[in-house]
Amino acid sequence: MNLKLPHSLLLAAVFLLPPVALATQLQVQVQNSNGQPVAGAVVFLQSAAASAAVKAAATASIIQRNTTFIPEVLVIPRGTAVTFPNEDTVRHHVYSFSPIKQFEIKLYVGTPTEPVVFEQSGVAALGCNIHDQMIAWVVVLDTPYYSHSNNDGLAVLNSVPPGDYTLRVWHKTLLSEADVPKQPLKHTAETPLQQVMLK
Repeated sequence: MNLKLPHSLLLAAVFLLPPVALATQLQVQVQNSNGQPVAGAVVFLQSAAASAAVKAAATASIIQRNTTFIPEVLVIPRGTAVTFPNEDTVRHHVYSFSPIKQFEIKLYVGTPTEPVVFEQSGVAALGCNIHDQMIAWVVVLDTPYYSHSNNDGLAVLNSVPPGDYTLRVWHKTLLSEADVPKQPLKHTAETPLQQVMLK
């Protein structure tokens, strides 16, 4: 039995297949209540499909340098391990009492041998028990689709598959979960620039 199809039939079969939906870019403009651009906002998309696509980052760290946490805001996918290297000549005592991750790394210099794994999504506020002015945030996301807004308040999310999402924006000035905007979004290749206003 000859199972080979004529070339013309193969081409016809290919053209009859439904088009493959390609991942595209999404742009989001973040502003404050006065219409001014907000820099440093974390813009992300949530959905069941996005949650299923989450993979932990290979590396992540918050450095202590000049009695400052660098970066001030670290954004990571759920399940990522974070190291806390101390590059200062003084010892630090890093801690978080946030519900998503409570931990302490007591007085130390150098890099602790065990990283801290953030298994739960949410926001963890960090401090130093020795230097009260030191503060940072770890934003743990249940999605691979996220970005930061630049000085013009613009965030660009790349390689976003089409689908239904909830568009959310977090900023360090927001005081509670209720202040974090939620906007339904149906993303396609033609999705226009989205605008989000923070309280």
